[in-house]
Amino acid sequence: MVGETAEVKVGAKEDKNFKMERESPPEPSPQRGERDEEKDPLGDGEIDELPEDVKKKLAEKKEEKAKKKFKRKKKAAKVVKSGRAYVKATYNNTIVTLTDLAGNVLAWASAGMAGFKGAKKSTPYAAQIITKIAVSAAKENFGLEEVSVFVKGVGTGRESAVRALNANGLNITAIKDITPIPHNGCRPKKPRRV
Repeated sequence: MVGETAEVKVGAKEDKNFKMERESPPEPSPQRGERDEEKDPLGDGEIDELPEDVKKKLAEKKEEKAKKKFKRKKKAAKVVKSGRAYVKATYNNTIVTLTDLAGNVLAWASAGMAGFKGAKKSTPYAAQIITKIAVSAAKENFGLEEVSVFVKGVGTGRESAVRALNANGLNITAIKDITPIPHNGCRPKKPRRV
């Protein structure tokens, strides 16, 4: 009989706990979309304008970063109104880097980072996409408004990257070509003897 009463008491306690859990309303958990918007490097939902495959690649990179557990000290929000944009357009790749006037990097993007592979990395389309990624990150985090553009290399993405900088809301103050040119540079190879 003592055993029976103990069982009843345990059952009553379980019911009581169950009622308490039921009575307290569940806390609204942030939905996946809301959480992503907070940490979104592109900011203000501009990620929706990018193609699906590029969005997938960026989401995968975000998840990889979330898995790595390291803490950084939070820096005070720095506002940079004017800066520089460096476009490196080679035959195999295109890299866009946005810096402040001292040369400190604010945001960067490359065709490989956006998920392009092989010959597609050097296309004008890839340059346009990565420029959009870099510009939106710099605007979101630093409030960048105007840039001087420095273009290096002879790849096909150089012109479309400059156009994309303008199309994404940055004022372009100057464009300069800094492609390295040899001034009677290295000694040529000696002729091959057959």
